[in-house]
Amino acid sequence: MANQPDMLRALSILVLVVAACSSNAGMMEQPFAQDDPLPTGTPESVGLDLSHLESVSRHLSEEADQRVHSMLVVRNGLLVFERYFNGYGRDNPHDIRSATKSITSLLTGVAIDRGSVAGVEAPLMDYLGAEYPDVTDKGDILLRHLLTMSSGLDCDDSDQGTRGQEDRMYRSKDWVEYFLSLSRSHVPGETARYCTGGVVALGDAIAQGTGQDFSALAQDALFGPLGVRNYRWARFDDGKKVDTGGHLLLTPQAMAKVGMLVLGKGKWGDQQIVSPEWVEASVQPSTWLRGEPYGYLWWGNTLKYGEESVAVISARGNGGQAIFVVPEYDLVAVFTAGYYNSDDTQIVYSIFYNAVLTSVEELRGYIPEAHVLDRGTR
Repeated sequence: MANQPDMLRALSILVLVVAACSSNAGMMEQPFAQDDPLPTGTPESVGLDLSHLESVSRHLSEEADQRVHSMLVVRNGLLVFERYFNGYGRDNPHDIRSATKSITSLLTGVAIDRGSVAGVEAPLMDYLGAEYPDVTDKGDILLRHLLTMSSGLDCDDSDQGTRGQEDRMYRSKDWVEYFLSLSRSHVPGETARYCTGGVVALGDAIAQGTGQDFSALAQDALFGPLGVRNYRWARFDDGKKVDTGGHLLLTPQAMAKVGMLVLGKGKWGDQQIVSPEWVEASVQPSTWLRGEPYGYLWWGNTLKYGEESVAVISARGNGGQAIFVVPEYDLVAVFTAGYYNSDDTQIVYSIFYNAVLTSVEELRGYIPEAHVLDRGTR
């Protein structure tokens, strides 16, 4: 264990690292509408150490070169810490990049709950066959394979040499058609490779199954009940289809609501938006991706604090967009940032591990460093 001054010195070192890093700032979007605000409280009222949080916030405010845009903490259903930096504010929707994928997962669960989609074992082409009748060699790809990034097609966003790499896909008109044209590199379900194209195809399948534009489904089933209005989907194919793999614009408070929905096992107030069974299945590790456990488009890790092991569920996007959900401590944290295509994204995770989680009363006495357990391949 470490005393409070030692912990604050460690946080100061962290901030010095933050100050030394920079990347593209991105574009600040203006509000489209007004979201319903979250109920608020104080950190002290929910057992959080305000000094931990304020220490990082103060330094972020003072450092001109850092690229964190927002930092929010929710505990026991209350927004207890909310700070914005670099000119961003509560009502600026942010491109959450691949954190969009986790929202696509929730809406896949809604479609399955409603019976519009048969289930995760349903073949992808059951829903896309009418739209792409010339595709006859993809019948063994199931929705489960797209949810776990294991379609087996030649697609790895980390490898420019794969034909399905997202930057190549973006240059085509119809991204779903492009994904379906990829050759096979593995048997479906055999190997996980991070592939945005597969999630875009999943979103189109859900739209076909429900008979709704994906954005209409999201409004009806998710954003409407959550009181989220200040958002915008990206589209492709001359605006005909929704980019369900990334680039959704959401405010940080809206991101926090998504985390709270997962924390509540799919329930928001008195409304069960998505079944608890789907949420539970989504956040359980189904495969191993980039050396980390991966569920249905949600990441899962176990962190170590002294003798304490803490399970963390997360949605993540390029540049430092993150929704962290910690069921054991009834906590959600949200970050947006501009560390695009940079290893400096790790700054966001360091702040979460070393300042947010160690502000929890039960973890307050531990040295502010965390190690992911059981990382590797399998």
